Amino acid sequence: MSLNLSWLDDFLALAACGNFSRAAQERHMTQPAFSRRIRALEEWLGTDLFDRSSQPARLTAAGEWFRNAARDQLGRVARLPGEAKAVAEANSTTLRFAATHALSFTFMPNWLRGLESHISLGPVNLVSDVFVRCEALMLQSQVQFVLSHSHPQSGSELQAQEYPFICIGEDTLIPVSVPAADGRPQHELLAPNADAPVQVLNYSMDSGMGRILRDVRGLALERCQVQSAFQAHLASVLRTMTLDGRGMAWLPQSLIDEDLRSGRLVEAAPPDWRVDMDIRLYRDRFSLGQAAEAFWVAVSKATS
Repeated sequence: MSLNLSWLDDFLALAACGNFSRAAQERHMTQPAFSRRIRALEEWLGTDLFDRSSQPARLTAAGEWFRNAARDQLGRVARLPGEAKAVAEANSTTLRFAATHALSFTFMPNWLRGLESHISLGPVNLVSDVFVRCEALMLQSQVQFVLSHSHPQSGSELQAQEYPFICIGEDTLIPVSVPAADGRPQHELLAPNADAPVQVLNYSMDSGMGRILRDVRGLALERCQVQSAFQAHLASVLRTMTLDGRGMAWLPQSLIDEDLRSGRLVEAAPPDWRVDMDIRLYRDRFSLGQAAEAFWVAVSKATS
């Protein structure tokens, strides 16, 4: 009998809840069929993974060990398509990037243009998405590079797994609002004599900048009189809603420089409510291929 990889997902589902009926439901099968698959996995390993004498079922010592082994194996399988693609593209000149939406629109075009004086760039394949999806593409080796905002107080899986990175720029989240008739912010954090909550336009949970804002300013914001008026993935959407007077939002300076200069937006909180961020270029931990390795070396030299 050979191992069926889907048994690993079955095992992890049961390990998470300890209930055969609930785990079978999660795996979209009947309980008898699910139980047979768990038993088949145990027979393949030659040992029991669960103590069935208690409710919920508990992992045996072998089961505790196998939980990490199963996660590792599934992680390796998830990386195989990306790694195979990387091997196939070892001599390709195409650079594969994932970048957050804000940096795709504001930072990346000028940054690449500036690098052209140091290296001859070939074709660039760019996926623009929210940070968690960009991060997932890197973890699966689907891209060679990820471009994102970062902050020392806000972690990520790429940082936890020590993916190499270079700081290639800086940006700042600035709390802004449209101005009122007297020039003050229409929606102002800590406004004197405020008698109603400040309307705040928030980032969704999948947003990298939203994660940074929550990690760095979340506790302080909880102590303020604020009300969430709107939520979106994209800074560009929050900018549009802010310009429409719907509330205040923390927006990257790279996106709103012209709005601040023209007076369409004004700062809506004291300067210490700003959040300074790095712009990082992460690279895959595995071989990038000749063109991508040359690009990484060129970026390293350009920023040193």
